[in-house]
Amino acid sequence: MSQLTDRTTPASRAGTPATQVTAPVVDVAALGEVLMGRWADIRRKSRALAARPELRRIPGLSMEDHRARVMEQLHLLVAENAVHRAFPKSVGGGEDAGGNIAGFEELVLADPSLQIKSGVQWGLFGAAVMHLGTEYHHKTFLPGIMNLEVPGAFAMTETGHGSDVAAIGTTASYDPGSKEFVLDTPFRAAWKDYLGNAAVDGRAAVVFAQLITQGVNHGVHAFYVPIRDDAGFLPGIGGEDDGLKGGLNGIDNGRLHFTGVRVPRLNLLNRYGDVAEDGTYSSPIASSGRRFFTMLGTLVQGRVSLDGAAVVVSKLALTIAISYGSQRRQFTAASDTEEEVVLDYQRHQRRLLPRLATTYAMSFAHDVFLAKFDDVFSGAHDTDADRQDLETLAAALKPLSTWAALDILQEAREASGGAGFLAENRLTALRADLDVYATFEGDNNVLLQLVAKRLLTDYSKKFASADAGALAQYVAAHAGDAAFNRTGLRRLAQSVVDFGSTARSVGYVRDTDSQRQLLTDRVQSMVAEIAGRLRNASKLPKMEAAQLFNSNQNALIEAARAHGELLQWEAFTEGLRRIDDPGTRVVLTWLRDLFGLGLIEKNAAWYLIHGRISAQRALAITSYIDDRLLPRLREHALPLVAAFEFTPELIGAPIALGAEKERQDEAMAYYRTQRESGTAPLPEKAAVTKK
Repeated sequence: MSQLTDRTTPASRAGTPATQVTAPVVDVAALGEVLMGRWADIRRKSRALAARPELRRIPGLSMEDHRARVMEQLHLLVAENAVHRAFPKSVGGGEDAGGNIAGFEELVLADPSLQIKSGVQWGLFGAAVMHLGTEYHHKTFLPGIMNLEVPGAFAMTETGHGSDVAAIGTTASYDPGSKEFVLDTPFRAAWKDYLGNAAVDGRAAVVFAQLITQGVNHGVHAFYVPIRDDAGFLPGIGGEDDGLKGGLNGIDNGRLHFTGVRVPRLNLLNRYGDVAEDGTYSSPIASSGRRFFTMLGTLVQGRVSLDGAAVVVSKLALTIAISYGSQRRQFTAASDTEEEVVLDYQRHQRRLLPRLATTYAMSFAHDVFLAKFDDVFSGAHDTDADRQDLETLAAALKPLSTWAALDILQEAREASGGAGFLAENRLTALRADLDVYATFEGDNNVLLQLVAKRLLTDYSKKFASADAGALAQYVAAHAGDAAFNRTGLRRLAQSVVDFGSTARSVGYVRDTDSQRQLLTDRVQSMVAEIAGRLRNASKLPKMEAAQLFNSNQNALIEAARAHGELLQWEAFTEGLRRIDDPGTRVVLTWLRDLFGLGLIEKNAAWYLIHGRISAQRALAITSYIDDRLLPRLREHALPLVAAFEFTPELIGAPIALGAEKERQDEAMAYYRTQRESGTAPLPEKAAVTKK
C-alpha cells in the first residue's frame, strides 16, 4: 500500500460509499494538550500571568519608563511565587528545573523585556550562585536574590570577549594577608558589557574573572560582588549605561569595571574551585579545561529558555499571520464579485505553511531538550556524558530556533502587509526584541562550531579502537559508495526506476524511512568529508593546523546545522507517536513531510552534487509540496494554530482577533446590497459594450 493511500482514508472503511473520502479532522484540544507538554499546568499558569494587563507591554514607552515598568513587574512575579521553582528547597524553592524553564519562557508573550530581565535576575545571577556556589552561598545570598531585595547582574561578557569566555581580561588576585580577592579591569576591552541590571537596578553581580593565587592563573571563576548601595557605585566600581538598543529596552543593560575592588575569600563561588586562607588552590576537577567547561555547563539553562521562547514567539507570529491571511481578501481571482482570501493563494501558503511546519518541529524538539535539561539538573540522569549531550543539544537547537523565529517574524510581518507594520499588531516589536537572541547566550555560529567539533569527536571515537582491517574495510566501502554516487550511477538508476513519473519519483522519498535516510546521510557524509580533510591536523604546526581548521569552518557549521535540523525532524517524527486521534495524526504527518521534504528541497544542490537524488526526484519534491501538501494543509491551517492555545489577551493583535473580518464582511455586504438593489454602477467595459 502506498504512503499516499495510507494518508487518505477511504470512506468505505467507515461504512460509507467507496467513491467518497473522509477528510481528516484535527482534534484541536487534544493536539493542544500534546503541544503543551509535560509541564502544561505550569505553562498555563504562566500564560494567565502574562495575560494580565499590568504585565503587558505598552507600546511607545520611553526607555526610562519601560525600564521602570519592567522592574515593577518583577516584583509582581515574586508576589505570585512565579520565580522560585528552580531554587533549592532549603531556601524556599521548588527544585523543579524543567517546570521553572517552562513557565519562564511563556513570559515572552507579555513582553520579551520582562522575560529576559527576569532571566537575568533568577536564571543567570541567581542560577550562578545556586550552581557554582555551595551551601554557604545558598543561605547567604539566595534569599535576597529570590525575593528581589538584591537585584543583580551576570558579569561574564566583556567588550573585547563575548563568546571566548576563557580569554576574558578581568582578574581576581588573592591576597593572603587580608584573605580577600582583589578584582581589577586591566584595560578598556575588559570592561564587563551588555549586562542586564548593570545600568540602574543592580546591587550585586556574579563577576567572572581569572583567578590568580600564588602567582598561578587557575582560569575563569565566579565571584559574588556587591556593586551599589543607595548612594550609587561602591568604591573602586564604575560603569556606564549601554543606552538605547535595537530592542529589549525595558532592560537596563550597562557596563562595569573594577579597580582594586576587594571581596572576602568566601565570596568565591567555590563548588568547582577553592582557595584556602594561605592561598592554596584546590579543585575536585584536576583538568583546568574540563573544570572550565563544567562551570559553564551548569549555566546552560539560558540557552534552553531562549530556544523555548523563540518557539513561543514563532507560534504567536504564525497565529497572527495565518489568522489574518484567512480573513484578508485581495483581487477577484476566482469570482467576478468577491475577492479571494489571501491564504488561498499558493504563494501565501508557501510563505507561511512551511514555517508552520518548522515551528511544530521546533516545538517537539524543545520538548526533548527541556526533558533532557530536567533529567540532568534534577539528578535523574546526571553523568558527564549526559551533561555533554545536553550542552551539544543546546548548542544545536538554540541557533536554529532563534534564527527561525527572526525569519518567521519577518515573513509574518510581510505577509500581513501594512497592517503587520503597525505596532498594535506586535510583529515589529517582537522582531526587534528577538534580534539579539541570535547572539546572546552564545553567538549562533560559534555554538554550531561547538556542535561540529562534538560530531568530529564522536566520529573519531568510532574508529579509535578499530584495527587496520576494519578501517580498510570501511574506507573501501566508503570509496565504493562515493564512486557510485559521483559517477552518476545512482542518479541514472533513479531515473530508470522513476521513468518520468512525478508520483513515482515522490513515492521513493516521501515515506518516513526515506526522509530519515536522506537527512541522516547528509549529516554523516558531511562529517566524514570534513574529518578526512582534517585527519592530519594534529601532526601539523599550530599555525598550519589553525589555518586548516579555518579553511573548513564554514563546512563545519553547515554540518552542525544539518545535524540540528535532523534532530528537529526526529523529534517531530517521534512526536507523531503521541497523537492518538487518527485524523490529527494524518494532518501532522503531512506537516512533518512538509518539514522534511522542505529540508531536502532547500539542500537540493547538495543532494544532486553528491548523487543522492536525481533531478527528476528533486523536481518531484517541489511539485509534491506545491500541488499536494500545501493545498491539503491549507484546510487545516487555522486548527493547527488554534492548537497553540493563545487566548485573545495573549495574541493582542487586532488583525488576528476579528478586526479584519469585520472590515471584509462590511465591504462584501455593501457591494452585495448594491448588486441586489440595482444601484451598482456599471464597470467601464460593460458600459462600453452596452452602448
